[in-house]
Amino acid sequence: MRAAVEGPVLLPDDIGYGQECRTFNLSRALTPAVVVGAASTRDVAAAVRHADRLGMPVAVRNQGHQMVLPTAEDALLITTNRLQEISLDSGRRTVRVGAGVTWAQVLAHTGRVGLAPIVGSAPHVGVVGYTLGGGLSPLLGRRLGYAADHVRWMEVVTADGAVREVTYESAPDLFWALLGGKGNFGVVTRIEFDVFPVPRFYGGGLWFRGEDMRPVLEAWRALTPALGEDTTTSFSVQRLPDVAALPEPLRGAFVLHIRLGHLGDGAEGARIAEPLRAAATPVLDTLAERPFAEIGEIHRDPVRAMPLVEAGFALREFSAATLDRFVELTGPDSGCPLKNVEVRALGGALDREPARPNAVSSRGTPYMTFAVGSGSPVQLRAASAFIGRYTRGMAPWRAPHHLVNFLSADDAPSEADVRDLYGAERYARLAALKRVYDPANMFRLNHNIRPAA
Repeated sequence: MRAAVEGPVLLPDDIGYGQECRTFNLSRALTPAVVVGAASTRDVAAAVRHADRLGMPVAVRNQGHQMVLPTAEDALLITTNRLQEISLDSGRRTVRVGAGVTWAQVLAHTGRVGLAPIVGSAPHVGVVGYTLGGGLSPLLGRRLGYAADHVRWMEVVTADGAVREVTYESAPDLFWALLGGKGNFGVVTRIEFDVFPVPRFYGGGLWFRGEDMRPVLEAWRALTPALGEDTTTSFSVQRLPDVAALPEPLRGAFVLHIRLGHLGDGAEGARIAEPLRAAATPVLDTLAERPFAEIGEIHRDPVRAMPLVEAGFALREFSAATLDRFVELTGPDSGCPLKNVEVRALGGALDREPARPNAVSSRGTPYMTFAVGSGSPVQLRAASAFIGRYTRGMAPWRAPHHLVNFLSADDAPSEADVRDLYGAERYARLAALKRVYDPANMFRLNHNIRPAA
């Protein structure tokens, strides 16, 4: 391998191995047999061919929140952070990037010319992993759909070590499967996607005392169904640490964070937010007109790696009964130890099939929820137990087809669970294509789609 590739090839005792294996969730240590730090698509192809000869599974670690299941033991791990190509064509309104590029890097280019990608709530995550899992934006999704819906071209190394250029026109089946199938069908080394003329937006957050969550969430629940596709909203119940990095009103606080992103002007956005501000007095209000590059201010997701336990699933409604149970499970008297429990409203273009179809599994899902705990090993055990309680408590409103990017390592552990996630018809097509492109299931260290028998 060291003779075949330009990037580093590292064994467990080598300097740099631990850094290459490091993920955003520090409680999920990776221990592969060997790591290849790919410096090029050619390196990726050589690594895949090597693994094929030895019958080894292949795992991939992209930038950001990339997750590998379970620990990649006995696997060959390919890291892509060295693949740093960024090319913006402002005339065609497209961007082409390598698999090591983050959305923050893309925003630095597109912001200068007033263009916007379908970036998610955390700009520090990688473009490729986010897009292959669908790609949910807190601002553009309800108007334009998923990031996967606007991919034009991909370069991918499949399980036979071949480098393929994939478009909807040249390979519609593989194109469909890659977008939504996450890492099940190969290693995407470069990707090209559309960007849009959105130079500014109105948005940010309203933080309320946790004790005020019921009246504020009643206002949010009443507001959400009437919103147009130019407005996206979500909320998060947060129990925050007492750290200097947080604004004074949030340090060590129990709060409800309402997030809002609006593609109209500030006056219109402020009118939309009026019922929320009327429900209770915010302890912090950051709603403002902003350049698109500040999209991360809507959610203010943490950027530091930390030990985590988490779970996510879809909701078929957020009714009065759902709200009652949610407050019971996460409110002031719940004993909830979780750092973050959020609900996102979807809908709009997220429900529509794109012009270039793909395998994204969550169309038609009106809401999704995601719960996160962090801390010491003792705190993680308590948080994990409470996540189980939250999952069971919200089960009456659970919907089957969730977004792959919001699955934790413990979600959908069985083949039946993954089939339910995608739905029987979509899963059957994915499994048939898996048999074509990865018959030995080399890419199985994920929420795995098994090759059809």
